[in-house]
Amino acid sequence: MPELPEVEALAAYLRERAVGRTVERMEIGAISALKTYDPPVSAVAGRAVTGAGRHGKFLDVELGGDLHLVVHLARAGWLHYREALSAAPLRPGKGPIAARVRLDDGSGFDLTEAGTQKRLAVYLVADPKAVPGVAKLGPDALDADLDTFAARIRSRRGQLKGVLTDQAVLAGIGNAYSDEILHAARLSPFAISDRLGDEQMARLHEATRRILRDAVDRSVGQRAATLKSEKRSGLLVHARTGLPCPVCGDTIREVSFADSSLQYCPGCQTGGKPLADRRLSRLVR
Repeated sequence: MPELPEVEALAAYLRERAVGRTVERMEIGAISALKTYDPPVSAVAGRAVTGAGRHGKFLDVELGGDLHLVVHLARAGWLHYREALSAAPLRPGKGPIAARVRLDDGSGFDLTEAGTQKRLAVYLVADPKAVPGVAKLGPDALDADLDTFAARIRSRRGQLKGVLTDQAVLAGIGNAYSDEILHAARLSPFAISDRLGDEQMARLHEATRRILRDAVDRSVGQRAATLKSEKRSGLLVHARTGLPCPVCGDTIREVSFADSSLQYCPGCQTGGKPLADRRLSRLVR
């Protein structure tokens, strides 16, 4: 799933390539992806692309200052910028393209989604806060100072992994970077959020800012096509089950759930104790 660093990089790429161009039209290839109807899709025609940014993991393309194309790429979505788009119109329900935005120089971008779980969401709104997911976001994970960060983490009691990825607590952190942050902070994913001591919280805050900032620095300036490989190259524990930890040499382990998994290093995070790999694991604190 694209997280804060990748969405920031996609926004930066659009600011560099698309800002100043005019939208010719937008085509919808997957009706289920379009979550709004007023204003209609036709309202983008003739609008200048005036900016691009993000709200947590939501991409925000500004059109003329009073219209926003807001996109949540979900787990398997992506943005593909093309210097020359095919002249053929999209055929709804055919292929992975959920939406296409055509620009006046013949370029544009496709929003695609792989797999069978179609969760990519496209909103056309006057105010990004009209998007329910944006309205519920907590502070951006990169903007929160230590006091704000600690208050947000302690505001919800639960396993630290789940609290860290709750977008209403902090915006922008997903499954991959939460694994990396917890590893860097030397904290168990099953630690209880409101029981963290001040020193542990300071480590978690520092790790969050460092991991995300390093990922943004690596990602911004990359072409959209290379962002996924750039993300993978910077991961130390996520998706590395069975490999040695680059920090301590212990074997990276995994806990699997119904539709997701987490990776961690026992040597760095849980005092050498493996976590039980079942959904109702006893907590390791």
